[in-house]
Amino acid sequence: MPINSNPTIRQRRLARLLRELRTAAGLTHADACQVLESASSKLGRIENAQSNIRLPDLRALLDAYGVTDPAERREIELLSRESKKKGWWSRYAQTVDSAYAAYVAVEWDATKLYNVQTSLIPGLLQIPEYTRAVIELQIPDATDEQMETLLDVRSERRGILSREDPLQLWVIIAESALHHRVGGATTMKSQLESLVEASHEPHIQLQVLPREDPMNACLFGPFVIMGFPTSAETDIIYTESPTSTVYYEEAADVETYTTLFRRLNVAAANASQSRKLIKDAIREME
Repeated sequence: MPINSNPTIRQRRLARLLRELRTAAGLTHADACQVLESASSKLGRIENAQSNIRLPDLRALLDAYGVTDPAERREIELLSRESKKKGWWSRYAQTVDSAYAAYVAVEWDATKLYNVQTSLIPGLLQIPEYTRAVIELQIPDATDEQMETLLDVRSERRGILSREDPLQLWVIIAESALHHRVGGATTMKSQLESLVEASHEPHIQLQVLPREDPMNACLFGPFVIMGFPTSAETDIIYTESPTSTVYYEEAADVETYTTLFRRLNVAAANASQSRKLIKDAIREME
């Protein structure tokens, strides 16, 4: 079986899930190797996302790990198949940053996404004019071709909110982000009006953290919590800076960010109050 020296986030998710299922079943590495009737190196490559797993081997491991629910088994088998496939984002592999492409892939797989934004409108809720203005500010030397590519990717990303099984999106936005005139007053006003409309969608929960709330002191930067359809799979945390992107997958790290999101959720204004704060910001643009 060929070794994968550059596993995708999907492949890493499957590898981590299989390790967690084995541990939860109380089986050792050696026990699982006996199930596969193989050398330990084969299971090691699978659990470290260095090689794919054949369907018969996957089913044998799920039997050994006590995964009997048909729906859960289908989800895990689907993850295994999808981990080998390329999605729509692969068309942009040569033209966008590899870290961004990896994020788009894992975002598309998510069924739930919790996003905290400290200075910008969340990407999935941005209108094209706002996105263009952000790109011009963050990548001042972007060519026209790069600009159009990034706008196309953002547009396709938004499809996750209108697909047959739309992403369940919960965003918390620092109030100050509503007052940054990105792209000028006209663009910002249109963006905020779009935000109000989005807040009425049944699969979108939107909250604003008021500027005066002391929980603003806990906003060290934007972060995303992504949840997936496989019930046995743990969430993934995504954070970024101007020079790097980081994924947190360990249970303790996930719990730290999840706890922070819960605290922000309690501190932030409710849906109707948040819409009022957005409308107040709109009036400032007029």
